[in-house]
Amino acid sequence: MRPQTLAEVATLAAGGDSFDRCLSNFLDAFYANPSAEALSKVPPELEPHAGELGRLQDAYLAATAEELARRFNLPNPDWTMAGGRCLHRPWFASPLGGLRAILLLESPPAFRARNLFVSENALSRA
Repeated sequence: MRPQTLAEVATLAAGGDSFDRCLSNFLDAFYANPSAEALSKVPPELEPHAGELGRLQDAYLAATAEELARRFNLPNPDWTMAGGRCLHRPWFASPLGGLRAILLLESPPAFRARNLFVSENALSRA
């Protein structure tokens, strides 16, 4: 099943599916047909099921929704501003210390605001 919304990504991940694969499949579907509806439904929080990894995934979903809304000139979903969808400590997409400075510079604003430091093409599909 190819998730059509970020809420479906979270539901599938909570059920044991791969978060990364579900998010990639969602991005493929979204880029084929960008819509506010794909971003607007509130995803269930993953933290209760997956602890710290779930907190990271919750923040990543919110950052993804906000960044896609910005890129495609769509309304920012209200749920992205919920306090539980951010990290208290910085998280870097690479464990290599030498890359941290690059990730600090490249991270899109929606990710940086949630203490997520990723490459500028983190949401790209090739």
